[in-house]
Amino acid sequence: MKELHDLALRCHDCPLWKHATQTVFGRGPSHAPMMLVGEQPGSQEDASGEPFVGPAGVLLDRALQEAGLERGQVYLTNTVKHFKFEQRGKRRLHKRANAAEQAICREWLAAELREVRPQRILTLGAMAAQAFFGTTFQLTMSHGRWLKLAGGIDAMATWHPSSVLRSINRDTHDHRYQQLVDDLRAFVAGPQHVHAVSAGGRRAV
Repeated sequence: MKELHDLALRCHDCPLWKHATQTVFGRGPSHAPMMLVGEQPGSQEDASGEPFVGPAGVLLDRALQEAGLERGQVYLTNTVKHFKFEQRGKRRLHKRANAAEQAICREWLAAELREVRPQRILTLGAMAAQAFFGTTFQLTMSHGRWLKLAGGIDAMATWHPSSVLRSINRDTHDHRYQQLVDDLRAFVAGPQHVHAVSAGGRRAV
């Protein structure tokens, strides 16, 4: 894992490295049974080189605690490893990586999966979910539902903590946060009813 991490720090395979401060690679036990996969780093992650250290990370840690899970028990990473942004004055506003950038970066995610070999995967957000379950996957309809990936890995999708933070009002925030916690609890408990991943849409990982 150290060699893989060091290689990723020198990755120039897509243009995102040119403006990002550094690669934000995964963190956690090298053979963790559970892996959480987010979307892409934010400004604070870009500065620190660690995944989920900004406001979304604070919220994720709270949800993990409520679900009976500690960050140190899981391998935590992102689908995209560099911060993409649009400069507005002194502010750097998050910008979604395009399809080509995502595809290139998923080679690193595939390498992490080969090294960690998790038994369960929880994707956080639509970008991460579609990387595993196909481009037609709808998070609103299917979050919290166990699916079976190639190789027999059990996987589930849930909301990205940043989407909870962006909720339009307090009621929406509280409802989506509770769904996140409930999905995390189901993830900790393990699969009860597992469905095969639909063939609809292109899967990348």
